[in-house]
Amino acid sequence: MPKSSKNNSTPQSDWNYEETVAQVEAIINQMEAGDMDLAEVFNQFTRAVEYLKECESFLAHKRSQMDLMIETLSEDPDF
Repeated sequence: MPKSSKNNSTPQSDWNYEETVAQVEAIINQMEAGDMDLAEVFNQFTRAVEYLKECESFLAHKRSQMDLMIETLSEDPDF
């Protein structure tokens, strides 16, 4: 199970965005199937929220990297 770092920055280096999204989708499918008791629904919902936070952190970090690269390119007179 992937875990985000303690300071809510980007997830660990072995973390995979697509796999995490697939895990969220699997949790949603399980919840929609109605085969879990209420306590398990809450546990799985909590896991899904944590996974979504990891995805959001990853995307924000990558967006920041892209913005920096674009800024660097626009400042370079050779381009």
